[in-house]
Amino acid sequence: MKHASQLRYAAPLSILLLAGGAHAADPDPQYGANPELPDPQRGLLPNMGVPEQAPWDDKLPTVPDGYRIDAIATDLEVPRQTLVLPNGDILVAEGKGGGNAPKSRPKDFIAGLIQSKGTTSVKGGDRLTLLRDSDGDGAYEEQTVFAEGLNAPYGLALVGNDLYVANQDALVRFDYQEGQTEASGEPELVTPLPAEINHHWTKSLTASQDGQHLYVGIGSNSNITERGMEAEVDRAEIWEIDPETGAHRAYATGVRNPTDLTIQPETGRLWAVANERDELGPHLVPDYLTSIQDGGFYGWPYSYWGQHVDPRVKPENPEKVASAIAPDYSLGSHRAPLGVAFSNDAVGGEFTDGAFVGEHGSWNRADPVGYKVVFVPFQNGEPAGDPVDFVSGFLTDDGRTRGRPVGVTVAPDGSVIIADDLTNAVWRVTRDDAGQPANDEDGAVMSEDDSTMADEESDTASDDPAAGEDTSTSP
Repeated sequence: MKHASQLRYAAPLSILLLAGGAHAADPDPQYGANPELPDPQRGLLPNMGVPEQAPWDDKLPTVPDGYRIDAIATDLEVPRQTLVLPNGDILVAEGKGGGNAPKSRPKDFIAGLIQSKGTTSVKGGDRLTLLRDSDGDGAYEEQTVFAEGLNAPYGLALVGNDLYVANQDALVRFDYQEGQTEASGEPELVTPLPAEINHHWTKSLTASQDGQHLYVGIGSNSNITERGMEAEVDRAEIWEIDPETGAHRAYATGVRNPTDLTIQPETGRLWAVANERDELGPHLVPDYLTSIQDGGFYGWPYSYWGQHVDPRVKPENPEKVASAIAPDYSLGSHRAPLGVAFSNDAVGGEFTDGAFVGEHGSWNRADPVGYKVVFVPFQNGEPAGDPVDFVSGFLTDDGRTRGRPVGVTVAPDGSVIIADDLTNAVWRVTRDDAGQPANDEDGAVMSEDDSTMADEESDTASDDPAAGEDTSTSP
């Protein structure tokens, strides 16, 4: 597909990516290791705005030249994260948690109303769905419920024959045998997870390379401790858990909302994406991608981006501020990254060395940002250059949104799997030369009365035409 946007600024490695047909993310002085941090802006209400929902019609997300995108599952029930199993099957965690956090301020009610405009009307499935491509044609014609009756499942990890699921209130384990299409029994409890209030309910999950430890990301119970520090016990932390005993310790603290975790294949290091605090203006505080140090403190609530003190937190804690670690890489403010996965050589092109990040999109700034999957290039194991758009086109030219990316998974064959919890679909990006068949001419696989489009306006065609040729499957 061709892209109309022009690059105005790019770091050197990003220029190389663009030469290969990639599309630079919108320029932002906050990208990278040393973001510009303006003075905080505070008011009665923060800047708020969520794009209204729009249908895809015959449109598709935009991918770089040489790649195609297909909807491999539709009509799901709030897909969040995915896991590619050893035989190529894909597990999808479906659920919608939280909802128990009391609204103590007028702005909480207003923010809730605005945020609801950008969410699906579909009830969370509280289940795992398994997708299978039986004949290798890329169509994933089999779709079965692997497990149900869960509690807002989010993070997924497989270690040997143990399938771990991070519900919003507990880490559980299923027995798994390759080729299974449904669980053989009820899950076993590994350990309870903090669930009171659950202002940030998602529980991200990954396993160490040797399988000896599991890591669970647990978000804070507030924006900036407005419920008191007693509500933040065991919150804004990444736990290291012994899968055999359930024993855990705080591996890292001060990470406001670690929404996804992954292991860097070459180094075995733990990395995370995190959503930072709100209500300091449209350009504070940058969300980030970072390696996670054992015992590291990342600032919340006392400071952000290292030693930048948040004046709202009383009493202050200069000792903690002095110890705060600045994240490795700023993604820009209010992008809401919810997924991260390292690439591999099979992805091909200019996207073999780096990390893909699913940006769910902002609600707390007037001009929307995020709503796409970006690629952060790496060199020598570290981020090196501005992010590059990998999957975009979720936002329309008239300021509406067709979808919202969440989890991102890179399969061994180089396909990139993306959960979309507004479209209620799973997308798959592959190279044009990856052996995928051409589309059926009639194409569309999503029902015309798609329940994610709750607004009457969603029946109106979008003004944002898909650019260039596409050889992909439309939802």
